[in-house]
Amino acid sequence: MEVSRRKAPPRPPRPAAPLPLLAYLLALAAPSRGADEPVWRSEQAIGAIAASREDGVFVASGSCLDQLDYSLEHRLSRLYRDQAGNCTEPVSLAPPARPRPGSSFSKLLLPYSEGAGDLQGLLLTGWTFDRGACEVRLLGNLSHGSLRNGTEVVSCHPQGSTAGVVYRAGDQNRWYLAVAATYVLPEPETASRCNPAASDRDTAIALKDTEGRSLATEELGRLKLRGGAGSLHFVDAFLWNGSVYFPYYPYNYTSGAATGWPSMVRIAQSAKVLQFQGQAALDCGHGHPDGRRLLLSSSLVEALGVWAGVFSAATGEGQERRSPATTALCLFRMSEIQERAKSCSWDFQTAEQNCKEGEQPERVQPIASSTLIHSDLTSVYGTVVMNRTVLFLGTGDGQLLKVVLGENLTSNCPEVIYEIKEETPVFYKLVPHPKENIYIYLTAGKEVRRIRVANCSKHPSCTECLTAADPHCGWCHSLQRCTFKEDCVHPENHENWLDISSGAKKCPQINLFRSSKDKTTVTVVGSFPPRRAEWECAVKSSDTGRQLCRSKSPPSKPCTCSIPTRVTYKDVLVVNVTFSVGSWHLSKRFNFTNCSSLRECPVCIGTGCAWCKSERKCIHPFTACDPSDYKRSQEHCQVAVEKRTPLETAGGGRVTENRSNRTHPGLQVFYIKSIEPRKISTLGKSNVIVTGANFTQASKITMILKGTSTCEKDVIQVSHVLNDTHMKFSLPSSRKEMKDVCIQFDGGNCTSVGPLSYIALPHCSLIYPATTWISGGQNITIVGRNFDVIDNLIISHELKGNINVSEYCVTNSCRFLAPSLKSSKARTNVTVKLRVQDTFLDCGSLQYLEDPRFTGCRVEPEGDTELEVKIQKENDEFNISKTDIEITLFHGENEQLNCSFENITRNQDLTIILCKIKGISNANSIDTSSKKVRVKLGNLELYVEQETVPTTWYFLIVLPVLLVIVIFAAVGVTRHKSKELSRKQSQQLELLESELRKEIRDGFAELQMDKLDVVDSFGTVPFLDYKHFALRTFFPESGGFTHIFTEDMHNRDATDKNESLTALDALICNKSFLVTVIHTLEKQKNFSVKDRCLFASFLTIALQTKLVYLTSILEVLTRDLMEQSSNMQPKLMLRRTESVVEKLLTNWMSVCLSGFLRETVGEPFYLLVTTLNQKINKGPVDVITCKALYTLNEDWLLWQVPEFSTVALNVVFEKIPENESADVCRNISVNVLDCDTIGQAKEKIFQAFLSKNGSPYGLQLNEIGLELQVGTRQKELLDIDSSSVILEDGITKLNTIGHYEISNGSTIKVFKKIANFPSDVEYSEDHCHLILPDSEAFQDVQGKRHRGKHKFKVKEMYLTKLLSTKVAIHSVLEKLFRSIWSLPNSRAPFAIKYFFDFLDAQAENKKITDPDVVHIWKTNSLPLRFWVNILKNPQFVFDIKKTPHIDGCLSVIAQAFMDAFSLTEQQLGKEAPTNKLLYAKDIPTYKEEVKSYYKAIRDLPPLSSSEMEEFLTQESKKHENEFNEEVALTEIYKYIVKYFDEILNKLERERGLEEAQKQLLHVKVLFDEKKKCKWM
Repeated sequence: MEVSRRKAPPRPPRPAAPLPLLAYLLALAAPSRGADEPVWRSEQAIGAIAASREDGVFVASGSCLDQLDYSLEHRLSRLYRDQAGNCTEPVSLAPPARPRPGSSFSKLLLPYSEGAGDLQGLLLTGWTFDRGACEVRLLGNLSHGSLRNGTEVVSCHPQGSTAGVVYRAGDQNRWYLAVAATYVLPEPETASRCNPAASDRDTAIALKDTEGRSLATEELGRLKLRGGAGSLHFVDAFLWNGSVYFPYYPYNYTSGAATGWPSMVRIAQSAKVLQFQGQAALDCGHGHPDGRRLLLSSSLVEALGVWAGVFSAATGEGQERRSPATTALCLFRMSEIQERAKSCSWDFQTAEQNCKEGEQPERVQPIASSTLIHSDLTSVYGTVVMNRTVLFLGTGDGQLLKVVLGENLTSNCPEVIYEIKEETPVFYKLVPHPKENIYIYLTAGKEVRRIRVANCSKHPSCTECLTAADPHCGWCHSLQRCTFKEDCVHPENHENWLDISSGAKKCPQINLFRSSKDKTTVTVVGSFPPRRAEWECAVKSSDTGRQLCRSKSPPSKPCTCSIPTRVTYKDVLVVNVTFSVGSWHLSKRFNFTNCSSLRECPVCIGTGCAWCKSERKCIHPFTACDPSDYKRSQEHCQVAVEKRTPLETAGGGRVTENRSNRTHPGLQVFYIKSIEPRKISTLGKSNVIVTGANFTQASKITMILKGTSTCEKDVIQVSHVLNDTHMKFSLPSSRKEMKDVCIQFDGGNCTSVGPLSYIALPHCSLIYPATTWISGGQNITIVGRNFDVIDNLIISHELKGNINVSEYCVTNSCRFLAPSLKSSKARTNVTVKLRVQDTFLDCGSLQYLEDPRFTGCRVEPEGDTELEVKIQKENDEFNISKTDIEITLFHGENEQLNCSFENITRNQDLTIILCKIKGISNANSIDTSSKKVRVKLGNLELYVEQETVPTTWYFLIVLPVLLVIVIFAAVGVTRHKSKELSRKQSQQLELLESELRKEIRDGFAELQMDKLDVVDSFGTVPFLDYKHFALRTFFPESGGFTHIFTEDMHNRDATDKNESLTALDALICNKSFLVTVIHTLEKQKNFSVKDRCLFASFLTIALQTKLVYLTSILEVLTRDLMEQSSNMQPKLMLRRTESVVEKLLTNWMSVCLSGFLRETVGEPFYLLVTTLNQKINKGPVDVITCKALYTLNEDWLLWQVPEFSTVALNVVFEKIPENESADVCRNISVNVLDCDTIGQAKEKIFQAFLSKNGSPYGLQLNEIGLELQVGTRQKELLDIDSSSVILEDGITKLNTIGHYEISNGSTIKVFKKIANFPSDVEYSEDHCHLILPDSEAFQDVQGKRHRGKHKFKVKEMYLTKLLSTKVAIHSVLEKLFRSIWSLPNSRAPFAIKYFFDFLDAQAENKKITDPDVVHIWKTNSLPLRFWVNILKNPQFVFDIKKTPHIDGCLSVIAQAFMDAFSLTEQQLGKEAPTNKLLYAKDIPTYKEEVKSYYKAIRDLPPLSSSEMEEFLTQESKKHENEFNEEVALTEIYKYIVKYFDEILNKLERERGLEEAQKQLLHVKVLFDEKKKCKWM
């Protein structure tokens, strides 16, 4: 449903009746609604936003932080704070009932250090994770790790508050963070989860050194809560005049009530020592009986020395206490707050208690003239433009308001400059564009918009533009329209752009006046654009086209045109006057038709007529006046124009001041009871009823509507006094807001009636069910919003016209009974419309089909107390619910029993409706006497006959005859059946043979002819960065460890490093100690294989920057392992990962070969995965089991394949703000299969868009839907809907392209869905796609058109598809294999050459002469330990998801890869697994290549120790600051301390380790001393 939306500017007086819609649309220039504004949509609700000066906009949503460009069209980088690749919250954060504060995982977002000397800009972020962690990152790119971090800096509770500001102070000019937070919340379940240490539980404000390693707090850097004080909710933090200010309010997070007055606490802007400077209470309660104790938003207008805040009163659980005065904007002078901020504190502990007994806080009063009262404000941002204070206000219904304060800081009536269509509440923080002051960022829900700060173009003339007094707008001469200064051509030339300081008098204006008896003069006055050409002016008669005068003048002097007084000119009634200079033109039309009827001089002169002073009459300007007193009349009129006052309005209109109410003692008492309705649309309402008493006794009754406090009131005269207790008013149109209503009788006091809300027009989201039967009567529901202002609901039919229907509407839904269209054609569509006043809003369509057809029923007793009635119905598209159907059983002598509806089951050909009759005592007798069943479906009433049963006596007579006939017939039928069976078996064998022939021939042809279009250029390979690659190989099954290592260690301060960790680091760099520890740990029985792998990975991270040392450790441990293996079977060495050294070798290979993997192997590997995916999707894929026709793995082969064909679709993509560039193609041809589900078709359509445009569509897959366009109708395509086939077992078959009978060339529209659904839909056992249940009843579920065509399926028929898939990827696979065992530039990677030489040397030392042993060692250490792990897990290398099917195919490839390195000859028979047979012919070739590879490496000249050391040193430098080594050291110490006694005993027994023993004891002492530190 689309309908234009408007805002209401300051309006002229108007009549009481609402304007007609056309006049309303013209009168109320609509604010922008989102058609052109860039919008950024996040996956989760936005919790924080900030804009930096140079590096874009930062938006935190859920657990993600996005860096966007200023246009919001491109994401520059993203930080996953909690789980890599996942923005969703670990717990759902439901939006609380406003004005309760919202919940968010992001607590601080502060860009700083921008433009500060040579330093890069920094971003300080605070999160609830890790007990309220804070991080400092580079502004340039979020993907770089954090520079510094600390815990317990911000609130760790999603609903807890945090406010902070970063500033420079101290002798060293360091950056400090002043932060206030709600560290402790009263809820016990959350308190046990993340509350801080006991010593910090009462901290309210802290001072942090941001340049320290862990953002430590100095002892004097805390301000604590006063004993017994409740929670404080901090809203903002800002700097002013050398102090830091924190606005806050006492708040009970459990009840949602404010427990005190909003206040401002002030501390000194200093370093290290937090100096409390006082606090002051803020009073913004004017106009509300309970006061406003909640502070929603804050903004410092620094240039004015004024602070603005949005305050709110409590509204109750369901907003029932919201009123027109609930919220208010209040402005306070900062100098007054500073002056009144007392050192006596009632919320904080201070060093000096200067409080007198019983002293109460003095409340600072706001600037009265600027206070603005409104029903639902949520946010404020203030600035100064051209010496005018401008305030932007967000509202709870999605509006952005703009207020311009006058010279005395007087608020004007706010202008609506933007409305969010979905009416989402505006976020509490409005952010200005840091570079262009014509934009502001508006945040609401999951969206951020870039909005223009003014709607200048709505002012059509210069005068209107400048009198609007909007400092952002001015008149651009060159464009001749009202614009921003930035939009005006050559704005630097002050003559080309007029701002509001010029005043409307500077606007160019054409004047026509009688200058003397003989002539009329035409001139132009005001300001003009820069002039280089000469002036030209002309006056023409519009009636005849005759030119009355023409003139020219030099550029410096405006043109003047004189029209002589002639008798012939008196018939000229309309003239056009034009002035031009260069390309600039100005024209005006004068109409002299009614000159003689004008009675006042100003009006006469204003139209161009002439005024005769002596005769006091208005005449045609080209005729004479006697005596000729024109000039004096002109001067007189100018004075009159300046002095005249506005005329008072008659009837309805506006008043700007309250007239004093008169009281009349002893007169009639008038009583007001209620007003209905309480909500009306922005179009107004022509029949608002007020009830009460004694209405007929009043001679004049007036209703006064008072909305926003700074706007004019609406004064409406009563339309009709119906009787003594009821009267009717016609309310005018207005913008969205809540208004106070009062009634005034005979000019007396205005009696309050309570609030009335103007709300937006209704919006429909969904009609269900969307299909009904022609007889009508079905319950139809419409879902949407603002339905409580509907006047009535209409069904619009092309033949029957508009049909009014009775509806029941609440705010978010409407229900109605579908009217009968019995006389219409069987299939017809109607439009559902909503009438609001005289406006009809389209709500969607409703399809009518033929009435349901019932074929029979069965009545079956269930015991003697219950009857089961099954009614058979032909399959149709209706969605029948329990409320639609009524079933009655007739039995005996017209006795009736109501049958209770149970369920509806849809089978292949019939639908069964089941109902039960319970609580009866004679079920069997009722069963035998039952006759028929009556079914009522809405207006449709049908009688369904049950199957008749022959009577007993008739059965007994016929039985002997039947027996004789059956005996003779059975003999004949048996012989016939035997022949028929033989014939059918022959036919089936022939059919099977034919199918086998066809499949084998098709498979052969496909192998010879099919060619997969492999894309050579697939864009940038999505490599993971080194950090994530390493962590995924180090911890393949322990993802929980990865996030704690992803912090960078840039700029770490050596003095800031933990002493205990430094000592441990030095200790493990003792080779003898470390090797002893590893051997000791491995001898412990409970030191499991998992522990060994984790220990090896922690050790790799701890020694990441000491690879030379790590390599020496690897050598020692490998030699020790060989000593163990040599006693048994040396060929088994390194085959498994059961020791620390084996996992250490895996990690070492990953570190050293990461560069080779990225530069040489990465691209062919990614191409293989892409090509394999492409081939799989070329044929049918069962969405339930993920099995596919094209695969490499027999276990994943879809052999129950149906016949399928390709369908070419014409896809039209709906325009969305994310894809507004001109080169985006929105009409794309996409090939899908007729057996694809709608979800699979969506994926292929998305991929086609990406391939066509080179960029993804702007919405996620779960956000879009598909519509089939058939003529003017649209049908939404869904995997499951009312037309889905339901099989006998209740299993639902997913809809496919073929199910909807979509043919080649059909048009499919991609549109944005109303609501988001989960992206990964998991279907249960109650669904099926291509693989159907194993039952004969389901062998033909394709419909009647396929009956008799069921195909015999044998799995082995489709094994050729494995070969077809292999052929499709073969060239890509061989390219990958050869990139692995190739030697680029005849050089092996250093790590491979080094380790292979090491193994050769060890074999030689151990006198191992069998070459197979060394070959196996090399194979176990490189291909088995590293490459197979990579080949089976592409997600370790690339930012992609691995499906189970791809995993199965890669397992086959990995097996073939390892077979190439095997020395045993494979003896494969015909019964061997297909996974082995598939590459059997290729393996011998690969084996020869592998042997050559090993030989080539061995023949290369050996690496010198200096070459290897240089390589390892370079790799170490590359990976500096990649990981938090301190965490790894901590984890290593946990293992050491667990087996401390065993390790100590071993050290005591070993010679030469006495010093290491002492160091270990020293380390334990240090750790014991530090174990209470927060970071442990």
